Amino acid sequence: MYCEQLISGEIPVLRPHDSVGHALHQMEEWKLRHLPVTEGARYLGMLAEDDLLDLSEDTELAPLTDRLRKVSVHTHDIFLTAVKRSREMHTDVVAVLSEQDDYEGVITQEGMMRELSRFTGVTESGSLVVLEMDRHTYAPGEINRLVESNDAIITQLNTWYDPASQRLTVILRINREEVSDIVATFQRYEYTVRYYLGEELFRNELQSNLEHLLNYLNI
Repeated sequence: MYCEQLISGEIPVLRPHDSVGHALHQMEEWKLRHLPVTEGARYLGMLAEDDLLDLSEDTELAPLTDRLRKVSVHTHDIFLTAVKRSREMHTDVVAVLSEQDDYEGVITQEGMMRELSRFTGVTESGSLVVLEMDRHTYAPGEINRLVESNDAIITQLNTWYDPASQRLTVILRINREEVSDIVATFQRYEYTVRYYLGEELFRNELQSNLEHLLNYLNI
């Protein structure tokens, strides 16, 4: 999925001659903490609500252009680029620019999370198993063999490396709803199972952390 396919056509833009009061009203109406500022087709940057709270509502935005955050991706970037930029710059929208750097629209966090859920297979039938391991121990052939030994098939596999912990997260989407035997097999082979979700809807801290995982994926 490319960034141009996730553009929201409803989110308004701000102009340099707009007032602080207008900007705050738009942010409140759209329940956003950031909005793009443009001048014609040119993208100037992303304005944050926090930069406006101590200002008079009659103040124009033009003098604030040096505070704008340059948060953007291009139309043909994979959508994960937008997820990464949003995480890096702590914004709830990311501007999308054409190859000529003209402003095309924004991708919202809601749009990113919806596509990320689809990408990881969370919204599809089946189960989800998330493993964590040292990168040098990653053996996709063995992981596949252990799943198949329980009469199941991996329908999707994604990985994510965290430089801070130097650990690799492996996300498996499996074509079966019930996963307890698969989880037990991984644990028997000394794999660290960090999250799992299937028909049983496990009531434990692993399931409660699933949303945390999706929010903090940085692929």
